[in-house]
Amino acid sequence: MSTPSVSLLTRIRQNHALEHATIHILARRHPHPRIVARSDWNGFTIYGILDTVVVASAASEALARLQAGERSLSVHPRCGTNLVVGGLVAGAASSLTLIGKERSPLTRLGRFVAAATVGIFLAQPLGPIVQQYVTTSSDLRGVYIREIVREQRGKLIVHRVRVGLR
Repeated sequence: MSTPSVSLLTRIRQNHALEHATIHILARRHPHPRIVARSDWNGFTIYGILDTVVVASAASEALARLQAGERSLSVHPRCGTNLVVGGLVAGAASSLTLIGKERSPLTRLGRFVAAATVGIFLAQPLGPIVQQYVTTSSDLRGVYIREIVREQRGKLIVHRVRVGLR
């Protein structure tokens, strides 16, 4: 059976959505988990002390719920996208303070800090929007979990969730 033609970027966005949904489910089952995750074109990796059965169950539930239309699971409040958007907006806002002829370094610094603060404040609602429309895709038709591989690196436990496409 041939695999459908899906762009590399689409695969990353789909895996990013599945990663977020899995983290949401893990957090509901185990409040305050100490985990970090990252996605790529083949799936995603979770770093943290978790049992493999727990990760497999959460990933399976996440996939089923996304495929059933629970799009909100694809957006996560602690995603790096939020940090990037915040940095870009704060940087753009603060760079605008460099325009002008204000000579006082203290006044310029005050304007710079104020602009960066306003930029970060304005960026808060933008991060989730960028996640929803740019960095994730909750359309997981044909996606399946191929395997979950556990690896231990000293005290660190790593779970690699490999994702396939039918």
